Amino acid sequence: MHSPVAIKGRVARVAAAWGALCASCLVSAPGHADDLVASVAPDTGLKSWSYEGDSLAIELLQVPPDFIRASYARRGLPPEVREAVATRCVFGTIVRNIGDQALSYRVADWRYRAADGVEHPIKTKSEWLEEWHGMGVRFSWSILADDATFEVGDWIQGFTTMPEPHGSTLALTVAWSVGGEHYEKTLAGLECAPAPE
Repeated sequence: MHSPVAIKGRVARVAAAWGALCASCLVSAPGHADDLVASVAPDTGLKSWSYEGDSLAIELLQVPPDFIRASYARRGLPPEVREAVATRCVFGTIVRNIGDQALSYRVADWRYRAADGVEHPIKTKSEWLEEWHGMGVRFSWSILADDATFEVGDWIQGFTTMPEPHGSTLALTVAWSVGGEHYEKTLAGLECAPAPE
C-alpha cells in the first residue's frame, strides 16, 4: 500500500512527464462541439487529440517508444517488459468527468480499428498485469485502469496500448455510462507515435 504522499508525488511526476511529452500542445486544428480536436506540440512535434461530449473529456497523447523504454528502465523493469509495451502503439490517455453526475467506463468495452478495417479489443491493464506477473514482475502502474467510476471533476490517466506499428493510423471507439445511459464515440484519425529515427 502506498502512502497518499507517495501517490501524489507519483501523479505529479507522471503529469510532468506527460506535460513534457505534449509540451503544451498549442497548435490546434479547428473543431466544433463534440468533434475531435487535434493538436501538435511545436517543440516536439508530438500529436494529441481531445474530445468532449456527454459528460466525458478524453485526451490522447502520442507516447514515443523511447519514452516508454526510458521510463520503464528508470523503474528497473526488465527489457522484455519494456519492449512488450514500447513496440506497440501507445497513447497517454486522460479521462475526465466534466458532467454533473458519476461517470463509468470499462476498457473491455473499447475497440480500435486499424488499416485492416476490423475492430479489435484493447488489451486491458489486468491482461498486462497477468503477463507481467508471469515474468515475475509486480509492477502495476502506467496502464489505464480496466474500469473506473468517478465523480464530477475527477480524472484518471494511463497508457492505452494497441499492437499496431509506429506511425500507423487508427480509430478508437470509447464507451462510457452516465446515469444509466450508455454512450460511444469513435475517435478517428489517431496517429501512433512515429518510430525513432
